[in-house]
Amino acid sequence: MRIDVKTLPVKEIIYDIAESLNASITDGSGELTVNLPEDIGEGYIRGANFDSGIGIITYNCKFFQDVEIGFILNTVHPLKFIFCSEGRVGHSFQDAHKINTIDTYQNIIVSSSGYNGHSLHFKANESTYVSSLEIIRSVFTHRSNYDFKDLNPTLKELFIDEVSERQFFYQGNYSIKAADLMDEINRKDLTGFLRSLFLEGKAFEMLVIQISQYQDDEDEDRLPQILRKSDIQKVDYVAKRIQGDLGSNLTVESLAKEAGTNVNKLQEGFKYVYDLTVNKYMQHIKLEAAKGMLINSDRNISEIVVAIGLNNRSYFSKIFKEKYGVNPKYFLKTRRKQD
Repeated sequence: MRIDVKTLPVKEIIYDIAESLNASITDGSGELTVNLPEDIGEGYIRGANFDSGIGIITYNCKFFQDVEIGFILNTVHPLKFIFCSEGRVGHSFQDAHKINTIDTYQNIIVSSSGYNGHSLHFKANESTYVSSLEIIRSVFTHRSNYDFKDLNPTLKELFIDEVSERQFFYQGNYSIKAADLMDEINRKDLTGFLRSLFLEGKAFEMLVIQISQYQDDEDEDRLPQILRKSDIQKVDYVAKRIQGDLGSNLTVESLAKEAGTNVNKLQEGFKYVYDLTVNKYMQHIKLEAAKGMLINSDRNISEIVVAIGLNNRSYFSKIFKEKYGVNPKYFLKTRRKQD
């Protein structure tokens, strides 16, 4: 199935999609929503645009057949920042055979040349959550942009290229902040005027995140500084590694190497997920296990100290009391009284 979009801005795009699907539109104070007809799929396509020249479209849907949405305007196309939170979506330039796949947690920055268009490709029966920032440069560049000071030179050229002289394509993994922000945008806690203000603010916030990520990726002189979803997956791996090997004295350096990351990114990830350093998380897990053994097993304190990978009983008693307010013997006595 193919849907042709021949208009701008985002609101007109939503009307074009609704017409092609023979679907009705819900207007939430400027944020237009098309619910997919039951015979075509599940979910919705939603969009809004603002006087600044920026718009946002969200595809939160599952089609029952392969669908291509072709943007074939007889004018300059927007600069697009497209990101995928669930499933996958393909992107291709008009009249090009190559389709670039945007997998979960990936993004692209894309600009066509001249009036050459784009297509988005959705696979049948695959739940997809994709958002696209659409920037009409002829409008956006006339804001107070302060001559795009301190912006990466490549991105600066893209923003000021009002007639789309060059084609551009960039693909990368996007940051944790972007993932969280997409979740915020998807929630509809606000309505009317407040929802419109909220959405415009979040669109600009997302643009800042995507620009920062691109500049982070392009800086070859230092390690990436932005936390990505792939980093959180490594945090999850290390956390499970710690939980499954309480008796070993694992080091942060060895854990980072095993997970395929560096110490700084691993520490940053643990602070984000658990609000603890790696060592503090390790200590927390060991002490929780020790408390469980004191209450539910027949082991004595010395045996428990060895089981959690410590070799100093006094140190164990000290950190145990700092965490729980009582020393380990308290739990041991409680267990014996119960016995």
